[in-house]
Amino acid sequence: MKPAPFRYHRARSAEDATRLLSELGDEAKVIAGGQSLVAMMNYRLARPAHLVDIGGLRTLDHLHTDADGALHIGALTTHHTVETAPPDVLEPGFGVLRRAMGWIGHLPIRTRGTVGGSLAHADATAEWCLLAVALGAEIVAEGPRGSRRIRAEDFFLGYYTSALDPDELLVEIVFPRPAPHAALTEFAERRGDFAIVAAAVSLDVAGGAVHGGRVALGGVAPAPVRVPEAEAVLAGGGTFAECAAAAAEASDPPGDAAGGPEYRRHLIRTLVRRACEEAMAL
Repeated sequence: MKPAPFRYHRARSAEDATRLLSELGDEAKVIAGGQSLVAMMNYRLARPAHLVDIGGLRTLDHLHTDADGALHIGALTTHHTVETAPPDVLEPGFGVLRRAMGWIGHLPIRTRGTVGGSLAHADATAEWCLLAVALGAEIVAEGPRGSRRIRAEDFFLGYYTSALDPDELLVEIVFPRPAPHAALTEFAERRGDFAIVAAAVSLDVAGGAVHGGRVALGGVAPAPVRVPEAEAVLAGGGTFAECAAAAAEASDPPGDAAGGPEYRRHLIRTLVRRACEEAMAL
């Protein structure tokens, strides 16, 4: 398959990109690594009239912690860069990000695909979207009206839909606090395929005991979601099995060719418990 005709524009800066997006309107799409968009265009599932290429904006390729301990990841940072980041950048507080990269496709995809592209694509099963929700991240967007930060829980609105305005550019994701006891796990029919269900957990651990945490699921709703019922079990001193059961009971997953709702609930119970156990072991 070949994509429908489009016009190509190469942005020289973030400001130039937002100017182009403002001028071209909602017929324009941003392209960076292109690992999702190009495939959709080839199958004619996406037919943008204009492509705005931001691949050359090196200022959006960064990975560092600030004086307050928050982790900043630029939109053009590749999955492989996170996967191979020096230990002093991610460990121990953000080691879950490195470990989660192994679930993303295969190595060629991870070397080209970008963090910002995955977030902007807003796939409910994407690892970065789930990590953003589970770890309480903020998405930084720039547009003609300036810069704004959007909570991850407010950013993902539905199937492949985010809170980005058509003339805004996602420039960075910020993880405000370390999550030393966090884990992500998922299930797919084949390694590298899109997850049928994914689960991410971040535990609040003190004195060797769990005092609370965050539980997020992907593949069970139009967007990645937190599960307050499961989090209440953790805060109340319940077991990981009880937390997993509460997550499954509270979920209303869809049914499709990959499996029905009850099958997905079974996966939720298995994956949430597994993620809790992995997070506690860290």
